[in-house]
Amino acid sequence: MAFMRSFYPSIEPYVRHTLEAEAPHHIYVEECGNPSGIPVLFVHGGPGGGCAPYHRQYFDPQRYRIILFDQRGCGRSTPHAELHANTTHALLDDMEMIRAHLGVDRWLLFGGSWGSTLSLVYAEKFPESVLGLVLRGIFLCRAHDISWFYQDGASRLFPEYWQEFIEPVPDAQRGDLVQAYHRLLTGADEVARLTAARAWSMWEARASTLRPRPGLVRHFSDAHVALSMARIECHYFVNNCFLEPGAVLSGIDRLKGIPGVIVHGRYDAVCPIDQAWALHQAWPSARLEVIADAGHSAGEPGTVDALIRATDGFADQLS
Repeated sequence: MAFMRSFYPSIEPYVRHTLEAEAPHHIYVEECGNPSGIPVLFVHGGPGGGCAPYHRQYFDPQRYRIILFDQRGCGRSTPHAELHANTTHALLDDMEMIRAHLGVDRWLLFGGSWGSTLSLVYAEKFPESVLGLVLRGIFLCRAHDISWFYQDGASRLFPEYWQEFIEPVPDAQRGDLVQAYHRLLTGADEVARLTAARAWSMWEARASTLRPRPGLVRHFSDAHVALSMARIECHYFVNNCFLEPGAVLSGIDRLKGIPGVIVHGRYDAVCPIDQAWALHQAWPSARLEVIADAGHSAGEPGTVDALIRATDGFADQLS
């Protein structure tokens, strides 16, 4: 039986930065591992999810210069849950700002869920800056991908959780839940905003893992986490992620020559596996690894194993 990889030991950043972006945003960036190592950028999900300490542990700290950043409005970036000037193209500008500020020529991108979307769009826009891509839980941002999770699809897999998700929305507004939630999450009623944020965030947490993980649900229900996750995700989804229809796949030819690994859980209920399959069909040179006993979460054992084998593999190639 093959040896299952698990997280590298916990580490702390050797430097932290706060970079000034387009007003009013300030972007938190940290560097860990080996300052002379292979640069890798961790691109978190959501949008609005922020980084966590364990995100540093997907990489060999002896071989990687590990760069993490909290995207606009979430994590340790400020202002918290801010929607003004928070768009996909603004995040791409921030990534380029980080690369220039840190003096990185080319880097490996590691992104899951929305982080896979952002990594792909970045690589399509700046292919000359990308050494490779490790992607997990592929999200292509098509209208039906958003509808699957927030209107009709996943609702049939988790009917009891779905009932709690739709509870804050009046019956008459349930025909377009993303629009209804956008009104709640941007409205003047602070109590209604927080109630909606928790319902939105907990729906995602409960559906993210193959086996129940109460700790993940507790984390997502925290008011600080839920507010940025729900407001920013809904803001992006009501605006079609600020991308033209089909934009992720239509630009895939620009990845020619860039190596990639795609990791996807067979039972991913948040971003069904057909999205990873469609990406692989458009980008056949990338290796697709389907995890037979995993859902959407990056923390499930088979997914952790595959992701760390991917980063170790890139470290072997790039060093």
